[in-house]
Amino acid sequence: MDEYVTVEEGVQEEVEVQQLRPGTSGHTLTVKVVDTKIIWPHCSHMQIAESLVGDETAMIVFTSRDDQVDQMKNGSTLILRNAKIIMYRGSMRLAVDNSGRIKVADPATFTVKEDNNMSLIEYGVIRVAI
Repeated sequence: MDEYVTVEEGVQEEVEVQQLRPGTSGHTLTVKVVDTKIIWPHCSHMQIAESLVGDETAMIVFTSRDDQVDQMKNGSTLILRNAKIIMYRGSMRLAVDNSGRIKVADPATFTVKEDNNMSLIEYGVIRVAI
C-alpha cells in the first residue's frame, strides 16, 4: 500500500533551495540574504534589486521589486510564501509576486551553502518534432 503525505488545505510544505526547478511555483522557503545589489534604481515608480539568498542546501538569485527591496538586508532571515521560479537568460531566479508574501523571521541558525548557486545552472530549450 502506498503512503501519502497530506497537507492541510492552504498550508504549503516548505522546500529547500536545491529542490527548486524551472517553471515551478507555490513554494514556501526560509532563506538568509547573503548579498543585495540594486539593479534598477528608485525612480518615479519602480525599484528592482537582485539578492543572493539561500539555505543550508544551496543559494539562488532572488529578484525583488518596490517595497520588497527594503526587506533584502544582508544577513536577514526571510520566509518566502508562494514564491515562483522565473527564467532569465536561461537561468533560474526566485521571485514573489502580488499573490505571495515575504516575512522577516527570527535569525536562522543554518549557514548558507554558498558553493551551490542554483542560478549558475544554465537551462536550454530543446525543440522536439512530433
